[in-house]
Amino acid sequence: MTALHDTDQAQSQAEAHQASASPSSFYAAMRILPAAQRDAMFLIYSFCRQVDDVADSDRPHEQRQRELAQWRKDIEAVYAGQPPAHLADYPKTIKQFDLQREDFLAVIDGMEMDAKEDIRAPDFATLDLYCDRVASAVGRLSVNVFGMPRTDGVALAYHLGRALQLTNILRDIDEDAGIGRLYLPREALYHVGITSFDPAVVTASPSIPKVCESLVIRAREHYKQAHAIMDRNPRRTVKAPRIMGKYYGSILDLLVARGFASPREPVRVNKLTRIAILLRYAFI
Repeated sequence: MTALHDTDQAQSQAEAHQASASPSSFYAAMRILPAAQRDAMFLIYSFCRQVDDVADSDRPHEQRQRELAQWRKDIEAVYAGQPPAHLADYPKTIKQFDLQREDFLAVIDGMEMDAKEDIRAPDFATLDLYCDRVASAVGRLSVNVFGMPRTDGVALAYHLGRALQLTNILRDIDEDAGIGRLYLPREALYHVGITSFDPAVVTASPSIPKVCESLVIRAREHYKQAHAIMDRNPRRTVKAPRIMGKYYGSILDLLVARGFASPREPVRVNKLTRIAILLRYAFI
């Protein structure tokens, strides 16, 4: 293989990573980064998107588990110095930003929680583990790319990851129920007298707003802790996570303003607000 071919292949993979992120809110937040950091974040996003697509597919659970097991083998091969062709650009980024094998594998662990069976009313401890794997582990990869000190970076990943994932759960209650999933914690359901774990039954309950209120409180505390960490770090290292935090915080505010009683209309951060967040935290 020629050096030119190597370069073309690397460029093609970088473009594919970027394309996978382009429809998302993540894209705008990462576009402001310097080129090397931007490309690394698109690689991380592409990895997460691909394993998430496996977990969320309508294929049999056993097949999804096999596909995720193959992803695990592929990541192990990358760290063993034998990357498969579709991950040929991983070693350079991993070395450049000291990305940890355990964090990639933790993301796969989280996806396997969805792939093994449809999650329904996990206890708080299981829900927190899920949030750590599918969100905070991504944050731990990301903070190395941002250049944050490890202690504050891990703490930011812990809090912001959980804040974003809890916001997702609150936003997607009905969408998740439509595919047989229910991420609301069982302790919160029991507290308001809901004993069913059937997503259709739970989401129709008039007590749902009280269940959601407890998650809103948790999410807001995580946002508070995340912003405190970002406030004490250089602005250049927290631009991207600040934008993500403000964007998802706006979603949470819209959810609270709408309420959680059925019927729940979808919420969306309007274009003007998105632009204002980007301008304020990326450029001003």
